[in-house]
Amino acid sequence: MTQLLTMVRSDLRQKMTDGSVLAFAVLVPLALMWVMNLVFSGVSTIELKPVTVAVSTPDGDELADVIPTVLSGVPESDGFRITITEASATEVADLVKANDAGMGIIVPEGFSSDLTSGQGPEIKIIEGDDAGISGQVVTSVVEGTLAQLTAGTQAAFAGLELGVAPDQLAALAQSVAQEAPQMQWREGHTASEQLGPSEALVAGQTGMFLLFTVGFGVLALVTERSQGTLARLVSMPMPPWLILLAKGLVSFILGLMATTVLLVTGSLMFDNVDFGNPIAVAVLIVLAVLATTSLMFIIAKVARTAEQAGIAQAIIAVVLGMSGGAFFPISSSGFVGQLLALNPVRSFIHGLGITSGGGGVRDLAQPLLILAGFTVVSLVLARVLPGRKELL
Repeated sequence: MTQLLTMVRSDLRQKMTDGSVLAFAVLVPLALMWVMNLVFSGVSTIELKPVTVAVSTPDGDELADVIPTVLSGVPESDGFRITITEASATEVADLVKANDAGMGIIVPEGFSSDLTSGQGPEIKIIEGDDAGISGQVVTSVVEGTLAQLTAGTQAAFAGLELGVAPDQLAALAQSVAQEAPQMQWREGHTASEQLGPSEALVAGQTGMFLLFTVGFGVLALVTERSQGTLARLVSMPMPPWLILLAKGLVSFILGLMATTVLLVTGSLMFDNVDFGNPIAVAVLIVLAVLATTSLMFIIAKVARTAEQAGIAQAIIAVVLGMSGGAFFPISSSGFVGQLLALNPVRSFIHGLGITSGGGGVRDLAQPLLILAGFTVVSLVLARVLPGRKELL
């Protein structure tokens, strides 16, 4: 045990005074987080502006009048409001063209009769140049209103075909229309197990650069092998596996420290970043560091030089980082989706999504099992793959 602690303490002292360790483990990922947040923060921010809607409806058509009534009833939120301007069918396009209205809606003559006869009346929607997201909201409200209006008519025709008594069709249509989903306006929130933009940025960069950090311990085997230091260590009166354990512990400690610092600092750097239960996050970090450290033993086994080890580490880190969602979320299904699910970076990000949604250690069963299985498979491969045999 004394020999193990001596080797770990010596390596840690050397790594902590190495500027490259501090740079790749903390400074570079933090700088990348800040730059990416600065670049993409404006893209992810959706600003809804007030919009004036010019609406033309047939005189005396009660069903057509439902559309402007629903639009005017949409509540204001963060500066967004819908103002209705009544106009004739010929005036609507002119108002939009002159920018006196952001959108125009023209309800055709005979709307009610066409609707009740099942002919499907067509409503004309004209979007101005500056309608933007607000215009999409208006269009969604109109489509939802039309879906509700047509629900009763469709039910009545279906009932007629099925032999429902004519005196019951009106009650059936009214019942279906009342039960149709109502259009509501409310503030949206990130769904459970799904990270917000800033949280995903912090989690993704932390997971990718973890693959760089853990290499400083285990991959030192390759450098010491070429320098002859490893041969002298093997000749000392101690079991060879103790050297492997020491290098693995150095990688584990460095990865543990760097991941904790990045998650905590990232939470302080950006607003609305909260990864949830600290105990669950700590368990997830431990398994993620073990998984990435075990991968470094494979590189140390097959790499002949320090340059080869560095190149292999960089390629694996970038590939696993990108496919795991370090830069942007990746969704896939089938065999590809199952393969990507085995990515330790993806499992790490998925686990943080669970904890940020309020999950605890028990809820992390799937990502923890994937990380544990990845660790075991990597260590077995590091043992059986052909390569240098000094230790592995």
